[in-house]
Amino acid sequence: MLPSFVICLREGLEAALIVGIIAAFLGSQGRSEALRQVWIGVGAAVVLCLAVGIGLTVLSRDLPQKQQEGLETVIGLLAVGLVTYMILWMRAHARGLKKHLEGATAGALATGSMRALVVMAFLAVLREGFETAVFLLGLFNESTISTGPAIAGGLLGLGLAGGLGYGIYKGGIHLDLARFFRVTGAVLVVVAGGLLMTAFRTAHEAGWINFGQTQAFDLTWLVHPGTTWSAMVTGILGITAHPTVIEVTVWVLYVVPMLIVVLWPQRRRPTRTAATATEPAPVAA
Repeated sequence: MLPSFVICLREGLEAALIVGIIAAFLGSQGRSEALRQVWIGVGAAVVLCLAVGIGLTVLSRDLPQKQQEGLETVIGLLAVGLVTYMILWMRAHARGLKKHLEGATAGALATGSMRALVVMAFLAVLREGFETAVFLLGLFNESTISTGPAIAGGLLGLGLAGGLGYGIYKGGIHLDLARFFRVTGAVLVVVAGGLLMTAFRTAHEAGWINFGQTQAFDLTWLVHPGTTWSAMVTGILGITAHPTVIEVTVWVLYVVPMLIVVLWPQRRRPTRTAATATEPAPVAA
């Protein structure tokens, strides 16, 4: 439940922020009628993401066992790649996101192109929705994940994201977005590390990887098979009672550097006033 909640909360809030920035700018410009075009783009993206998720689920169920393992490996690696890109992109562009979106929206209004607004909203929601669909599908493919709680966690995350996004849009909620994305990014890095371990496990079951399969540790003291605690640890962190050398290696090589990147404090850029104040005063002739 926790992984699906976090991914849906973060991705949902990102999409809500982007759409909210566009909507707020349109309202400030007195162009509320253009919001209809934005919602058309949002609706089309949601439908397409649902279709992709359902299609991948049906496809994986109809394949033979070995091919199912291969598809689960591909989906797991794709999910890790997408969430990694999303974390790094948001870290690099979060500060200038509002200015960039407002500039693009202003350009669309200046040219009278409502189609551009549809495309902007469509691509924003499509990216977040596709990442969510693939990531959740990767989680559902794990045998230890219960579908019911995972779906409930995802719906709860989306609902909270929608409420937070609306509150930020209306100005009633002030959220420290930098800290929010840093904390959720760290959680997602650990979850993605677990997905990476699972992907290498299914790759071995598919016959793709046959090296590094010796047991690295005996973690039965932590992950006792058949217990609720074991299901939580394996479901959230991807850690099994008997991880192999290759699984431990890829987890360390991914999680440790990514956590350093995500948690490393960013330097604040000096404002124009602060920068000019440090310049030496001109010498009179």
